[in-house]
Order: sequence, then structure tokens, then C-alpha cells
Amino acid sequence: MTSADSLRPPAAGVMLHALARNWWLILLRGICAILFGVLTFVWPGVTLLTLVLLYGAYAFVDGVLAVWAALVVGKTDARWWLLVIGLLGIAVGLVTVLMPGITALILLLFIAAWAIVIGVMQIIGAIRLRKEIDNEWMLIASGVLSVLFGVILVVQPGAGALGLLFVIGVYAVIYGVMLVSLALRLRKHSPAAA
Repeated sequence: MTSADSLRPPAAGVMLHALARNWWLILLRGICAILFGVLTFVWPGVTLLTLVLLYGAYAFVDGVLAVWAALVVGKTDARWWLLVIGLLGIAVGLVTVLMPGITALILLLFIAAWAIVIGVMQIIGAIRLRKEIDNEWMLIASGVLSVLFGVILVVQPGAGALGLLFVIGVYAVIYGVMLVSLALRLRKHSPAAA
């Protein structure tokens, strides 16, 4: 045992191992975010209804992947924040798909709340992982980006859904790239990489 290992909290290695073992779930979440962002640029003439349904499908799939990750991670501290993120994503996805006639303002507030909560949870997760992985700033940065995105939506709700399409696309692509980068870093810690 090295001196660095003796300074590590006992459960800390378990959390990193569980996340590293399931790095591909984080990779899938990142790829889904990038695809969602690219689709917003490919279809710039999208209607509000299509935006609502596309966003709802994305939030639902992201939530399902996060819940799946929480279930396969095992009994670690990482489980609770993945579960919260997943359940919120599923709830937001279902509400937006089942109620497509909601106003742009309500949709924007749902998106804002979802982004803020996910951002806070990612910042908390990064702080908990700070002694386990190098460059935890990537997870912190994606959390801060999510919080800033949510706050901007709350402060400027009248910007309009179509005008906001570009911002949503940029956010999704940057967020996805950060998750893919984190997944690839976690892959280096996976048992299969050893």
C-alpha cells in the first residue's frame, strides 16, 4: 500500500471503480447529448412542438441511462446522485412528451430547472471524486455550464424557443463532449484497461 492509498477514504476507491467499470454509460449519455445538439442545427426550422418532443425524448433517454448507471454501479455514494439525475430526466421527458401543448415559458422553466439540478449534482459528484481522478474540473465545468444555462433560461424566458434553439444545440454539444471526455478518462481506470 502506498502513502497515497493510505490517505484515501475507504469508500473513495469503490466509487471510482464503480464509475470506471461503467464508463460506457457516461459515454452513451455524452453521445446522446451531442446527437441532440447536432440535430438542432440540422433542422433549424423545427417547430415548437417538434422541439418539445425532441427535448422530451432526449431528457427521457438521458434519465433512463442515468438510472441504469445508478443500478449497475452497486452500493456506492455515486448511486444516489445518478439516481436523482436519472429520475429528474425521466420526469421531465415524460411531462414534455405527454403534454406537448405546454407553453414555451413552461418548457423553458422545466429545462432550466433540469439543467440547474443536474449541474448542482455534477458539481457535488466532482467534489466527491476530486481525490480519485485527475482533472475532475471537466465534471465541475459541465456542472457549472448546466447551472449557467439554467439560470440564463430563468432570467431570459422571453427569448423564444426558436431563438433559443441555437443555445440549446451549443449547450448539448459542449455538455456531450465533456461527458465523452470524462468517460474516456474513467475508461483508463476500468478493470478491463488494467
